Amino acid sequence: QVRLAESGGGLVQAGGSLRLSCAASASTFRINDMGWYRQAPGKQRELVATITRGGNMNYADSVKGRFTISRDNAKNTVYLQMNSLNPEDTAVYYCNAQQIIGTYWGQGTQVTVSS
Repeated sequence: QVRLAESGGGLVQAGGSLRLSCAASASTFRINDMGWYRQAPGKQRELVATITRGGNMNYADSVKGRFTISRDNAKNTVYLQMNSLNPEDTAVYYCNAQQIIGTYWGQGTQVTVSS
């Protein structure tokens, strides 16, 4: 079982930046892909960005050029640097981690962008 602890959400004005962090607890099994998803009110959860253990990244079209995902394998931590935020980015952001034995989710962190 892996526990994910997210931090870094908050309230920011449009055009501003935030950095999310997600630390995974120690585990017997290696953590493979990690990523960030978000869910806005009344909408389904959607992919924001993912990163493989080797550093290959994938982004949703809506965040390309504005968000950057990175990870520190030694710390089992994934980050999401979010720049040029706009009100459409307002959502609860969830961290995701995958192992060979299962997939895990964080509790979510609220990001609110005011216009």
